[in-house]
Amino acid sequence: MTAMDLVELSRLQFGLTAMYHFLFVPLTLGLSVLLAIMEAVWVMTGRPIWRDMVKFWGVLFGINFAMGVATGITMEFQFGTNWAYYAHYVGDIFGAPLAIEGLMAFFLEATFVGLFFFGWDRLGRVQHLIVTCLLALGTNLSALWILIANGWMQHPVGARFNLDTMRMEVTDFAAVIFNPVAQSKFVHTVSAGYVTGAVFVLAISAWYLLNGRHRALALRSMTVAASFGLASALSVVVLGDESGYTAGENQKMKIAAIEAMWQTEPAPASFTLFGMPDQAARRTRYEIRIPWVLGLIATRSADGIVTGIDDLVARAEDRIRSGMIGYGALEALHKTPDAPAQRQLFEAHVDDLGYALLLKRYTAQPAQATDREIKAAALDTVPAVLPLFWSFRVMVLLGFFFIALFASAFALAATDRLDRYRPFLRICLLALPAPWIAAELGWYVAEAGRQPWTIDGVLPTFLSVSSVSATNVWLSLGGFVLLYTALAVVDLMLMVRAVRLGPSAEEERTPALHPLPEPTAAE
Repeated sequence: MTAMDLVELSRLQFGLTAMYHFLFVPLTLGLSVLLAIMEAVWVMTGRPIWRDMVKFWGVLFGINFAMGVATGITMEFQFGTNWAYYAHYVGDIFGAPLAIEGLMAFFLEATFVGLFFFGWDRLGRVQHLIVTCLLALGTNLSALWILIANGWMQHPVGARFNLDTMRMEVTDFAAVIFNPVAQSKFVHTVSAGYVTGAVFVLAISAWYLLNGRHRALALRSMTVAASFGLASALSVVVLGDESGYTAGENQKMKIAAIEAMWQTEPAPASFTLFGMPDQAARRTRYEIRIPWVLGLIATRSADGIVTGIDDLVARAEDRIRSGMIGYGALEALHKTPDAPAQRQLFEAHVDDLGYALLLKRYTAQPAQATDREIKAAALDTVPAVLPLFWSFRVMVLLGFFFIALFASAFALAATDRLDRYRPFLRICLLALPAPWIAAELGWYVAEAGRQPWTIDGVLPTFLSVSSVSATNVWLSLGGFVLLYTALAVVDLMLMVRAVRLGPSAEEERTPALHPLPEPTAAE
């Protein structure tokens, strides 16, 4: 098995565990805030139905939270097992946000999870509400620090290569924290989590109404979810635009690949609504274009240029040649550390050193690479266009679907007609998996669009792996698949069981209802 096979295996393992972990993260984000909203209503009104709602949705939150913790811990261990050189090369920067996440956010979150479940009879109403709000805060802070670490991988700022230690080291921690890519990713990801929580509550409540169960709880839950979900879905679109704009400023190849934009167009560039990108032919077949839209969105101007893939490949080739000079100077400094001319040469080209590392896929001596090897390395900077193109479009389509879904639910709730339209309730139920599909597609676009880099422009993915055998990766991958499959079955069984049992306290106060009748022609 070749070294590249080992890289692909390691990527597959990390990708599977990360995407599996992210099945639980957005629901945890969304439900934590919804619990705080519902409990605030209980504290203000004193009506027991709202306390029953908090307890019922809190059980589902707890199941999901436990699964998220279990899958998140194993995922972080992979930085040491499968990506050891990555951990060595950038551990000073990447490790700090993860450590802060554990100390500040996870411990806060875990502490208040316990108080949330065991404090109902030991804390006053306001005290328990504060606990629930702090639980939601801890959940969101956890996402913040994780996304600061990930945002740095997308846009590495506040760090510089140290010639003496041969590693990337922090030079400005404030720049790492306030990285514009990380901040835009945070608000976009958190809003997507809120949508997931709202759709979950909407779907389960719709199932209760369709089956004539827990009508009081279901109607109130749907009303809260519709209002919260509509605001969140609108935020996702707006903040997604902001995230795309920051990517357009700092990750031009990702934007060009998402749009299958092979050649640079005169400003403002058109948006490809539909097409079938052909990466080998470097063209998009069956295109349906909307003039000006891409240029206006990506640059927020009528004269801003959206650079095409071919021109970006040419720029990458220039940066590779610049990096070769820096790499050659680095080799010279290893032999003669006291060489001011070589040090000056290295400092002039250090920002392109990562591009020279792309050549290690083709030659052990990047400083002496041939033109053919340079051109091949430059082409490697283009990610897989077809899956990025369609993943992005399906994600955006689902985003507009959520707006329509929540707007409809909000209008029906405002006119007290949520339980009168069975077809709409069925749509709500069928929409249950949609936010997870959108979230997973979003992560795929973010991570696959960064390839071939682990840290954009700094460290290629194929250099980041550990020196382990492919057999070990296969064994651990198989173990993860078996473990996560078992966890998925357990999680699904627990969630279904909790939903079927329903809120027992509310059941005692509200007699069982017959399923809603089908609407008549007059309705």
